[in-house]
Amino acid sequence: MGGVEGQDGSSVSDEEWDRFLRESVKGAAGAPVEPSARARGVERSLKEGAGQAEGWRTYSPARPRRRTGWYVAGLVAAAALLGAGLFPQQVFGLFDGDDGGQSETPLAAESKRPGAAPGAAPAQRPTWDEPFRGSPAARWADGAAGITVPAAKATGWMDAAQVDKALEQSRRFLVDAGLDRGVLRGERPTKAIGLLNPHQSDVQDYLRTALSSKTPTPTPTTDPLLLFSRFRPRQAQLVGDVVKTRGRLSYREGRRGALEVTADVTFVYPVAPAGERGRDTDIVRTIVRREVVMSWDDPDKVITEPGTMSLVSYTLDLTNGGCSGPTGYFTPPFDAADKQHADSEHRLDPYDRSKPVDSDDAQADGKKCVTATRS
Repeated sequence: MGGVEGQDGSSVSDEEWDRFLRESVKGAAGAPVEPSARARGVERSLKEGAGQAEGWRTYSPARPRRRTGWYVAGLVAAAALLGAGLFPQQVFGLFDGDDGGQSETPLAAESKRPGAAPGAAPAQRPTWDEPFRGSPAARWADGAAGITVPAAKATGWMDAAQVDKALEQSRRFLVDAGLDRGVLRGERPTKAIGLLNPHQSDVQDYLRTALSSKTPTPTPTTDPLLLFSRFRPRQAQLVGDVVKTRGRLSYREGRRGALEVTADVTFVYPVAPAGERGRDTDIVRTIVRREVVMSWDDPDKVITEPGTMSLVSYTLDLTNGGCSGPTGYFTPPFDAADKQHADSEHRLDPYDRSKPVDSDDAQADGKKCVTATRS
């Protein structure tokens, strides 16, 4: 049996050498075990308050991006395309966001002609405190805020800044003609007239005749209601301080390089009999949709004045405004006789802005009368 020489030169037997190797690997009983470098690092981190160290075999993957939305969006888009093919009017009406007044969320501004009429709303009578109750107009904007003005860009003889100013003045004309409180009480629309080209002879003749106190009962062509909204104070009063509006301006290059602006706006006027107020007050909504085409002419080509425009055309659809022929004022149907007179074959949804204004104007011949299918 061989042996191994010790440090002092003595001989170590083979059995003793094997036992020494085994104990070196396993560690002798009760002998301190030397911690690993990893364990020493963990102990040091804990003592320093650094928290628990990450395991050396652990793996923290990057947060995955959720792709569920894309799948849902794809399903919605497919359903919308299928629905649009089968029921285009209904589908486009949903995307316009108008549910007929069932929601209290204000509608987004109108930037283009909607694809369908607003949905039906629960039948609810208007009240003095809620004059737009049960109407799609409940979600419309108040006053001038409901008239959308598009972004301006150079058109015809005007640069972008001039177009922007002309658009604002075009909206100002609609406000002065259809929302000014004095004008609504029958006063002269001085501010609106100030925006009209004084050299446009046919329009000036119309204004002189329509607004003259000496003029007898107006005719369909000289009725001031063609351009201005008016109520006779002794007959009707506005309910509250708000008139609801919805509509937009659009523009293009017109004749002789002019800026041609088209306004398509619906006004909803809640009114009650003059002097009455209370729970049982009969409230009627007179609804007027106006289409006015205005031309901002190049002064080098058309005789005009700075800050004024010419009228190319103007027309309207009117419901709940009177059926007894032109009087120069809206005459809401408060009593039973007026309501009976209002029944006619010519019926109109006054909230349907998906169709053009009726160019075959029901008021134009003085014989037909438009009946609102809802108000």
